[in-house]
Amino acid sequence: MSADVRPRVGISRCLLGDEVRYDGGHKLESTLIDELGSVVEWVPVCPEVEVGMGVPREPIQLVTDGRRLRLVGVASGVEWTDRMQTWAQRRLTELGGLGLSGFVLKARSPSCGLRDVPIRGAVPGLGMFAAALTAALRDLPVEDEERLRDPHVRAVFLARVHGYRG
Repeated sequence: MSADVRPRVGISRCLLGDEVRYDGGHKLESTLIDELGSVVEWVPVCPEVEVGMGVPREPIQLVTDGRRLRLVGVASGVEWTDRMQTWAQRRLTELGGLGLSGFVLKARSPSCGLRDVPIRGAVPGLGMFAAALTAALRDLPVEDEERLRDPHVRAVFLARVHGYRG
């Protein structure tokens, strides 16, 4: 990669300050955006909005009966699993074509969480989009904003992004 071309890094849109969360808010991660924004090209993604959930919207959660992981509305029980999985496969094909060099996900989100996402009926795990992303692009450098608050983790992530060849 030439020095004048910034690597493309996917990012959960709420971390950029976009008001896309279930409550109409955002989770702007200023330090991350300030420190990495000048050296990477952000590719914003919000699985929940892109799959057709509105803003604001009912919160969603991951649940399992021991056989299948499902994504459902907390109060209504509206099923989003198949729509999310179908959308994720299509979107990951698109993202793969963009030549991503990394991805920053929203911690503990039922769609984007990389670890410690509450799952009713099971131990915490990955969000549904995060699971699809890490399965499809196995070697892609991926972190969440909470871990990237650590300057050492951020430096290692950035080095991995610059060295990534997908």
